[in-house]
Amino acid sequence: MFSCVNRGGIDSLIRLTTVPILEQEADIDPASLRALEVWQARSGEVFTALAPDQTAFRIRMTLSADAQARCVPFERLRQSPESPLVIEIYQALPDKERFEMVLQKLTELGVSRIVPMQTDHSLTLAERDAQQKKSHRWPDVLLRAARQCRRAIVPELFDVVPFAAALEMASRAELSLMLYEGDTQWTLQEGIGSFQPQSVAVMV
Repeated sequence: MFSCVNRGGIDSLIRLTTVPILEQEADIDPASLRALEVWQARSGEVFTALAPDQTAFRIRMTLSADAQARCVPFERLRQSPESPLVIEIYQALPDKERFEMVLQKLTELGVSRIVPMQTDHSLTLAERDAQQKKSHRWPDVLLRAARQCRRAIVPELFDVVPFAAALEMASRAELSLMLYEGDTQWTLQEGIGSFQPQSVAVMV
């Protein structure tokens, strides 16, 4: 069974206990302690958090005298930085440093889950790490990108999976797409029609 390797996803969401007043200290939901660990949060650092009414705020972490995690919300965001559409990307493992760039850009685009996969024309993880092992840096790449673009969650990153396993995982989404360079009879809009899925898997 393949699993998330960076503790990302919904469990990385920092939640507030109440709808806050700007520039006044507010409590962070105790259930978000794990999320603070994922973000490696320290006092004085800035993150995006969600209030009970689903409003997103930019917050500055503080640490109270009793060592409880609190924050000072200083900006209410007009909309959540997280898309209501859950987007999963299944990416054939490229060579050199390209995958780190892919991770960064997918995070900036709002992807929820990233699954590297091995295909007939991709590298294996062993080949990718043969010259210099760098796959252990991938969670840090995601974390830095999520911080930089003010995401409310860190995307989930999975182990490298075989192509057959990637197909099975992608089939669980409401809509599954595979990028294809050849000609087709339909446009994407014609193929999907009026269907409005809640989750989309895209295989690259």
